[in-house]
Amino acid sequence: MIFPLEQLVKFTDNVYEITAAASRRAYQLSMVKDPIIEENDGKVVSLAAKQLFTNQVEYRLEN
Repeated sequence: MIFPLEQLVKFTDNVYEITAAASRRAYQLSMVKDPIIEENDGKVVSLAAKQLFTNQVEYRLEN
């Protein structure tokens, strides 16, 4: 899977927030060495973005 650009273009919320969330999620996936990474050809960031855009993973900002 490549980065979900179509979903990013349609995204109406804060792009900075989802970018930061995707970065953190990619870090989490890589730290636990999730097997789903291999199913995604090792593309951790695109996997994280897909999970966020499809609401498989939720995120929130904390102050």
